[in-house]
Amino acid sequence: MASSSLFSLLFLAFAPLLSVAGPVAREFVYPNFTASYLHFIDNSGVFLSSSAFAVAFHNPGKQPSRYYLAVLHAPSGAVVWTANPAAPVPPSANLALTSASLALSLPDGSLAWSTPPLAAPVAALRLLPSGELRLLDSANASLWSSFDHPTDTLLPDQLLPASASLSSAISNSDPAPGNYRLLVTPADSLLQWTPTSLVYWSLSTDLRATKDSNFKVSYMAVNATGLYLLAGDRKTAVFRMIFPPPTSSFPDEFHIAKLDPSGRFRILSFSPNESLSAVVFDTDFVVPSNDCDLPSACGSLGLCAPGANSSKCSCPPPLGASPAGGCSPADGSILANASCRDNAEGDGGTSATYMSLGSRIGYFGTKFSMPNSSKSCYLLERQIGSLFIVDDGGDNLAAGYIKTLNRPSPPSPSNKFSSSVRFVIILLPSTATFLLVICISFMYFTTWRRSTRRTGGMTRIKSMTSGLRWPMAPEFSEEEDDDKEEEITIAGLPTRYTYAELETATDNFQMRIGSGGFGSVYKGQLPDKSLVAVKRIDAVSVQGKREFCTEIAVIGNIHHVNLVRLRGFCAQGPRRLLVYEYMNRGSLDRALFGHGPVLEWRERLDIAIGAARGLAYLHAGCEHRIIHCDVKPENILLHDHNQVKMADFGLAKLMSREQSGFFTTMRGTRGYLAPEWLTNSPISDKTDVYSFGMVLLEIVRGRKNRTEESGPEWTGSTASSGSSRPVPYFPMVALEMHERGTYEELADPRLEGRATGPEVETVVKVALCCLHEEPASRPSMTAVAAMLEGTTPVCEPTLKSLNYLSLYGGGSRDPTGRRGSATASPLLSYLSSQEVSGPR
Repeated sequence: MASSSLFSLLFLAFAPLLSVAGPVAREFVYPNFTASYLHFIDNSGVFLSSSAFAVAFHNPGKQPSRYYLAVLHAPSGAVVWTANPAAPVPPSANLALTSASLALSLPDGSLAWSTPPLAAPVAALRLLPSGELRLLDSANASLWSSFDHPTDTLLPDQLLPASASLSSAISNSDPAPGNYRLLVTPADSLLQWTPTSLVYWSLSTDLRATKDSNFKVSYMAVNATGLYLLAGDRKTAVFRMIFPPPTSSFPDEFHIAKLDPSGRFRILSFSPNESLSAVVFDTDFVVPSNDCDLPSACGSLGLCAPGANSSKCSCPPPLGASPAGGCSPADGSILANASCRDNAEGDGGTSATYMSLGSRIGYFGTKFSMPNSSKSCYLLERQIGSLFIVDDGGDNLAAGYIKTLNRPSPPSPSNKFSSSVRFVIILLPSTATFLLVICISFMYFTTWRRSTRRTGGMTRIKSMTSGLRWPMAPEFSEEEDDDKEEEITIAGLPTRYTYAELETATDNFQMRIGSGGFGSVYKGQLPDKSLVAVKRIDAVSVQGKREFCTEIAVIGNIHHVNLVRLRGFCAQGPRRLLVYEYMNRGSLDRALFGHGPVLEWRERLDIAIGAARGLAYLHAGCEHRIIHCDVKPENILLHDHNQVKMADFGLAKLMSREQSGFFTTMRGTRGYLAPEWLTNSPISDKTDVYSFGMVLLEIVRGRKNRTEESGPEWTGSTASSGSSRPVPYFPMVALEMHERGTYEELADPRLEGRATGPEVETVVKVALCCLHEEPASRPSMTAVAAMLEGTTPVCEPTLKSLNYLSLYGGGSRDPTGRRGSATASPLLSYLSSQEVSGPR
């Protein structure tokens, strides 16, 4: 006790050096140290300081008797770690460091917080310059670390391991764990609403993120350059999100990641402001940015509408504001607290009904979770969050229903709106009839299945979009014997349609909007009025329906903003059809090579970036790596809402054995085939990279790389007019202009100088790197996307790896790279003699 008193006297003597914003005063304390807030009341509770951090008895909100042992970022006063967030103590609580532990006790001696049992006796408590609080043994090895027990903040030198999480505080004045957490998994980083564990953001689906490798995620880290998910070596990035360059010039700018009480994950930067003598807080990154993407922006069942400055909250028509917050039934009924499997006996004899919330109602949890076995609806129990209006151009007629009791019951803690178990159904698409008879239909369907099995009948799976209809065995005529289907249950299988449904949707396949090696594409409209593109495939095998459905399940579960969504399929007899979302602007080749308005340079660059991101996700972002095998402008689709999506990925895996044998050495489309197709070399994702390089050059020039047209012919730096004749092979021209450093001349002349010179240079260099003859020397699609976005330096093309372009272009070069005489290329002749085409 004497040593403790002596330490207190010495500490108070040096109190001016221990102010929160002051210099380093003490980094260590040793066993038998005791302290309370009252001992350091003149020093704002600070008793340990190191570099930019301090350890203190912290009192947020100046609430009496609510003190916490916390690590503070001294210049800003921000709390970066709290020992006892759920157990506040009075100012007289005692902190004791012994050889066995660090413990915080209440005045009556009861324990409020303590470190766990340790492997060796404690020699010291140290606050490191990184903000880490450590208990050390006699060899200075760590026995316990605050970094291993994070609260709501991640520091620059701190790694958040997989399976660990950050938990939001209830409020800025109450650090107790709130309703949100940031969880690191072996595959991703997720934001979850803890009452239901539903996800409302993931790093892998954020457009600003780039995937660099297929390693398992072991850690999350943040620093001044960006946010990273790292592999087990703590160096290799699996995902990365690079921040914009700092706007300030302060060398000591400091970054932290924080999950705030609202559920938003923020990257904050701190830099001193000399003119104001204060600290500037900048938000470098925040997700979700939209209020309506938060789980409870408007309370339970509140309807969130995004606004210019902030969101607006209201209640759906059948609901009114609830005194407890959020919305509740306006007719006086109460929310049921039982599922549809329960009858009315548990509710005092009151029957339950389903109340419609109106059309186009969405729920935050449906964006990242899979529907139930019906493939089209979500059944939600427990606590319910906010709703929003679905506005996606008519593709999604979502509807919501809540289960209510017709007469109110006496209020009790079990059925109060704020704490009762709630039940809501979100349907995609809307089928009100299904909702009203869901339980009866389930029982009826079970009975029917048993009867059809006894009679040898076959089950036909109907699409939920056409309403609930369970066909009985007599409905199948003898003419339909070939179309009878066994029930195939595969996890993640998209909606299954009958051929008759798609025949009706496409008006008997009247409006053809495209065709290619796999078949034709038709425009259609489903019963919910959403537009779709129906691809009728001619080249798939009629064998192996289960194998076909398995591949469809893989493709159907690949979701990315730059990949066309597969909405459903048909596998009926020999017929194979795929149902995709409809992209109303059609394919890039129409916009780029057609006679309509010229595509502006900015839009071309956005299209290139979007397509690169989609391919990068196929190669490295999804569980099953997919090589597209037919990257070309015809397979890049556009929509009015600046959407860019790759189409027809994965179709190569669905071809028949006969076609697969034919395409063993060549698959794709003339003009985009990589050299390895011609030499029977192994095909990899770098084959797609080559094709994408060809597409990039066509985006730059606004015409096919090889074509015959009447107009100017490239002769190096000048052009002259002539009659119809072959235009020089554009990749060869691009290589020559790259060697000269004159990139602006390569841009589409229709742009009339509106293409930015440095950006044209970037795209051309990236394209040429993609065209390297050796696959290993080509960049990955992840790197291509990053270079086009400007987040990584642009690679320099290797000239000797591009000399073969002169052969493709009808000329030749000597080993030094100089142009020689024009000669016919046997490779070129071989390519020109065949049209090897995939889907268009």
